[in-house]
Amino acid sequence: MAEPVLAFLAFLPILVVLVLMLGLGWGARQAMPFSLLTVALVGLLAWQVPGVVVLAAAIQGIWVALSLLWIIFGALFLLAVLSRSGAVEAIRKGLRTVSPDRRIQAILAGFLLGCFIEGASGFGTPAAVVGPLLLALGFPAAAAVMVGLMAQSTPVSFGAIGTPILVGVRSGLDAPPVREYLALAGVSLEAYAWEIARFVALIHGLVGLLMPLLIAMMLTRFFGERRSWREGLAVWPFALFAGAAFVVPYVLTAWTLGPEFPSLFGGLLGLAVAAYAARRGFLQPKTPWDFPRREAWPAWWMGTLEPPKEKEGPGMPLFRAWTPYVVLGLLLVLTRLEALPLRGWLTQVDLALRNILGTGISQGWQILYSPGTILLLVGVLAGLLLYGMGPRSIGLAAREAFSQVRAASLALLVALPMVRIFIESGRNTSGLESMPLLLAGFVAENVGLAWPAFAAVIGALGAFVAGSNTVSNLMFALFQWGVADRLGLPHALIVALQAVGGAAGNMITVHNVVAAAAVTGLIGREGPLLRLTVRPTLLYLLLAGFFGWVLLRFF
Repeated sequence: MAEPVLAFLAFLPILVVLVLMLGLGWGARQAMPFSLLTVALVGLLAWQVPGVVVLAAAIQGIWVALSLLWIIFGALFLLAVLSRSGAVEAIRKGLRTVSPDRRIQAILAGFLLGCFIEGASGFGTPAAVVGPLLLALGFPAAAAVMVGLMAQSTPVSFGAIGTPILVGVRSGLDAPPVREYLALAGVSLEAYAWEIARFVALIHGLVGLLMPLLIAMMLTRFFGERRSWREGLAVWPFALFAGAAFVVPYVLTAWTLGPEFPSLFGGLLGLAVAAYAARRGFLQPKTPWDFPRREAWPAWWMGTLEPPKEKEGPGMPLFRAWTPYVVLGLLLVLTRLEALPLRGWLTQVDLALRNILGTGISQGWQILYSPGTILLLVGVLAGLLLYGMGPRSIGLAAREAFSQVRAASLALLVALPMVRIFIESGRNTSGLESMPLLLAGFVAENVGLAWPAFAAVIGALGAFVAGSNTVSNLMFALFQWGVADRLGLPHALIVALQAVGGAAGNMITVHNVVAAAAVTGLIGREGPLLRLTVRPTLLYLLLAGFFGWVLLRFF
């Protein structure tokens, strides 16, 4: 079969998702079964993947989906505890005292807080935490999801204490050609991953500086009464200041301390500096911006969850209300530091499916190490010890979270099997590369020396399909290195563009969209949400390609 035909067939499962969700506005529950059927048929008939491998990959995908649903349940449970205790109301009032301007709230509670949570936990946790918080602040559900997903960009490459670099890039490059190259240069693979991380941080820093401003502009354009880009642009002094407050420590940390802490430190310092500046009125707009009256909101803005109504009186002290999030961030950091024994203890419990159906396909689930478990633990401790809630109230919060997470289960339980069959299609009898590798190779051959402008797109494609920057890097890091080697381009820079693109692709990753929709009551509206976030994703990739081309001239 001709290579262009094979490349089209490899792209077909993705094309089905794009047409049904972006073109027709279908939800993930309606679109993903068709994509699953497509990838299974292409795998069986064109790639000659054995049926047992297709079934094993589907089972692996279901196990991954369950692990993600566990995280969603934890985020919803914590939100339910905070809502029932009155903490959400206190947080909402506190952010409004910092600034009544919705653009500023989105930058602080959406982007900067999301960056910190991403640095600590990764794996889509920020969208699951930030979305409900913004919803509680009075944001339309669709706006809350959009902001939460846009925060899944710049910090993602260093999320979960650097996992996309330390696991994705380093393991993805652990191959004989790279080791021979590094041996001649006298460089270890660990040091090489750090060098790549520096380029990643530099490119992300240049683009990420603009993300708070882009969030403000998207907010006013699609959720403002006047549908105006200009109203978002009007907040540019503070938006650029907030962006700089994040990216400066972010880049400096990557260049001096390594890939574990850039997003964590950048998000924490950026949030502290920007919140202090906003409270002091520094660079604040003269006229606060708000959404239209709730009665005028279109139906697609709103989900099935309603923000709690404000109560009169002083309410809960702000520090007490924020304490669960502070504890959450602290526990996520402590459990992910290799220098401490907590990580080793928690990762010993692994609900792994090994050698599924004898195919060699395996999938772990370190449930105690999962952010979902930590979210649940924080929710229970906060309810019992901090807010004085009884077991019955805790149980009602759990029941509320479970009823909400059921709505997300179907889409994820179909989407992840599709992803795993796509990735595992290299286990075939036809001798073909896996669908993602064949597709990427076809694109590279037809782009040539213009590759730096397109390398990030492959990373985003991998993240869109696999649902993870880490997995995208595992799939494509070696491929990107090989393309750079064949074309005589700087290896580290090209692999860095792969990692940057994989991070940007998290804005449109199907399971991230589904998870964010689930925690805000928007199940079934994933198509319109995806159409929103595809715009900043394309802009991010365009800017990343441009800055990659500029860096190529210098290095």
